[in-house]
Amino acid sequence: MQLRSVGATGLKVSRLGLGTMTWGRDTDEHEARDQLIAFAEAGGTLLDTAAGYGDGASEELIGTLIGDVVARDEIVLATKAGISRRQGTRELNTSRGHLLSTLDASLRRLGVDHVDLWQVHIWSDETPLEETLAALDRAVASGRTSYVGISNYAGWQTAQAATWQRAVPGRAPLASTQVEYSLLNRQVEHEVLPAAAALGLGVLPWSPLGRGVLTGKYRTGTPADSRAASSHFAGFVGAYLNERSASVVEAVARAADGLGWSALEVALVWVRDRPGVTSPILGARTAAQLRGALGIEELVLPSEIVEALDDVSGD
Repeated sequence: MQLRSVGATGLKVSRLGLGTMTWGRDTDEHEARDQLIAFAEAGGTLLDTAAGYGDGASEELIGTLIGDVVARDEIVLATKAGISRRQGTRELNTSRGHLLSTLDASLRRLGVDHVDLWQVHIWSDETPLEETLAALDRAVASGRTSYVGISNYAGWQTAQAATWQRAVPGRAPLASTQVEYSLLNRQVEHEVLPAAAALGLGVLPWSPLGRGVLTGKYRTGTPADSRAASSHFAGFVGAYLNERSASVVEAVARAADGLGWSALEVALVWVRDRPGVTSPILGARTAAQLRGALGIEELVLPSEIVEALDDVSGD
């Protein structure tokens, strides 16, 4: 798998990343092992998790696989802090103390002395931005992470954070921003992507398959084994089960039929090759699904197909 630089840094990652949001909860140890093996065998390096995924269960599971399935130096390990769940309630905390203590807990669960990329999972108005960013500086200075980034920041928030880090001497520059981006959600093209390009940030799209909807699996209903059928993902997926999304999905399906590809391949190649994108973060329910996605390495969408998809999915 080809490697790409993360923004204006020396960090290089595979141009597809493996997401682990469901690991330790919906994805058990055996399935996770099979996915990581398939990903590594395909040349994938970017492994993305977060302290908030399954209240640390994802990180714990990854920790059992590092050194067994893959060597530590063969992966680019990325995690996040700032979102947690307590008694079923989603909590945001981007204070310096909370972020750093969360990072320490992440390192313990992962069984490593540092991560390659540590990201603030979300913006919060409850903490001054300079305090949040100070946690990133401390993490780099202490050797707990090599690079830092942000996630789910709006365009102006991205620009403010990246400019602050560049303007103040001794600050750790931001390497990346992780945002939702797919044919069903192109909002980041208006402000986030231009800000990232201007300030040297790599872009790591999450849900590049439109929360699974772009695969076409929901065209005739909700499969019993799909995420939309589960209680904790029904609303997440349901946001894209509407008339507008259906028209985009049909366009993707027509393109796939004409090319002899799958709808998944069309949607994933489209976002992988968008200007400014470093590495889409792909989550899979099974290793078989993941292997299907990993087969896109040599695929390139014809320009006329790109234009048609841009037209049907645009605002």
